[in-house]
Amino acid sequence: MIRILLAEDQTMLRSALAALLGMESDLEVVAAVGDGETAWRALQRHRPDLLLTDIEMPGLTGLELAQRIARHELPVKVVVITTFARAGYLRRALDAGVRGYLLKDAPAEQLAQALRNVHRGGRAIDPQLALQTWGEADPLSERERQALRLAGEGLSAGEIAQRLNLSHGTERNYLSEAIGKLGVGNRIEAYRLARQKGWL
Repeated sequence: MIRILLAEDQTMLRSALAALLGMESDLEVVAAVGDGETAWRALQRHRPDLLLTDIEMPGLTGLELAQRIARHELPVKVVVITTFARAGYLRRALDAGVRGYLLKDAPAEQLAQALRNVHRGGRAIDPQLALQTWGEADPLSERERQALRLAGEGLSAGEIAQRLNLSHGTERNYLSEAIGKLGVGNRIEAYRLARQKGWL
């Protein structure tokens, strides 16, 4: 039996996925949770074989959850299921140690097979997205990404510097670098473009 922890913040979709996976004789959903921090606690408690997670969730995102799992060297394989069909997200997911990356509009039977493949040690990546990933590389550093994300949330330069424990000058440098790398006119345009590319 393959034991699965499901992390998805949309209640209806979470219930539907749990029911769908429960119909498979070799798959068992040991817990279904709605946010990243609860998923982290459930991982400690249930010790599943696989984590099936969305990317955008309250608390920790699916990618942050995967990074934390890798840092703590937990023996659980991560499969992302998302609406974000963007190469930037896939690239970041692979960097975080994710073994599977599937789109929510894929046929249901593909999900069960993908989980089995990952459990056996393979990978399960949406083929169209895998082709796109070989295209444009993410030019942003992690600090530039953090500063842009906060700028997109509407924080002032001073608030961003405080949140990231940086001096005002250093924070301005990160935003200027990001704006220059993306070839746009200001930080809001930089945020929008980076978000569109899946780099945030």
